[in-house]
Amino acid sequence: MTTVTPQHPGLADRWATFSIMEQLANVGSEVERAIRAHASGNVRRFDSALARALELFDLTAADTRWRGPRRREILRAREEFCRLFFSATLPENSIPGLQRYFLYAAIAANRQRAASIPGDSGTLVAVRE
Repeated sequence: MTTVTPQHPGLADRWATFSIMEQLANVGSEVERAIRAHASGNVRRFDSALARALELFDLTAADTRWRGPRRREILRAREEFCRLFFSATLPENSIPGLQRYFLYAAIAANRQRAASIPGDSGTLVAVRE
């Protein structure tokens, strides 16, 4: 594995304090931003989001805590993300599949965070409008 040189100073140190779900939720935010920017045709925003998403993917994959199957999963998600923009053939459900994958990571990260708050049972309450 190669060493990642982050574009943002201090990011690697902070990144190493996040759980796998927190890391993936943050990656997912940038993936979603890149998908939206690409769909809107805003090249500048797309380039920025693409670079940031790849940086976060690389930092996550370089984290020494994630070995074996976890690292392979991270790299597989990165590969699918890159296919969205650089492959001539794109499977029909690639975008919704990636969005769903990262949504579940964000939900898991929120539940982890809620469970770590003292006095919070970590249960979510459905609100009807």
